[in-house]
Amino acid sequence: MANSLPDERVEILSDKELSRTLARLASQVLESVSNSRELFLLGIPTRGVHLARVLALELAALAGHQIPQGSLDPTFHRDDLGRIGTRMVQPTELPTSIEGRQVVLIDDVIFTGRTVRAAMEAMQAWGRPEKMMLLVMVDRGHRELPIQPDFCGRKVPTRRKEIIELRLRNVDGEEGVYLRRA
Repeated sequence: MANSLPDERVEILSDKELSRTLARLASQVLESVSNSRELFLLGIPTRGVHLARVLALELAALAGHQIPQGSLDPTFHRDDLGRIGTRMVQPTELPTSIEGRQVVLIDDVIFTGRTVRAAMEAMQAWGRPEKMMLLVMVDRGHRELPIQPDFCGRKVPTRRKEIIELRLRNVDGEEGVYLRRA
């Protein structure tokens, strides 16, 4: 890791490292399921949705068929809105039922675990998957709930005030994972 000054962005994963990490995560996901046709990727807004799209392409190349993916906004199921504030709610998009599927819930960063807990609660309204797994690009620690990812790109110990940014070319014009120190 390079030296950094306050308010400076520190590169955690370069674009090439991010690409290798995505390929590794896709392989791990495929190895964990008995039938890739039962897979369903479910991204958590906002970056988890974009990450799910990128992973769907990686998985399709490996599996030889399309992997359905959608999005699930857990905002109304959060128990910490007073602390984090509200944002514009994104529509939940499920192109097919999750009932009996092997769902991979996808988020860019896991921090306290509260977003994932809310997403698991929100998912109950849409059906009962056969299996639910969690994939995150970065685990930054500071968990407040006993929730751990099944698949993790990188563990990066952080201070509570630091921020992890996943940047994707199709959204940001650049690719990589960065730590921003406040």
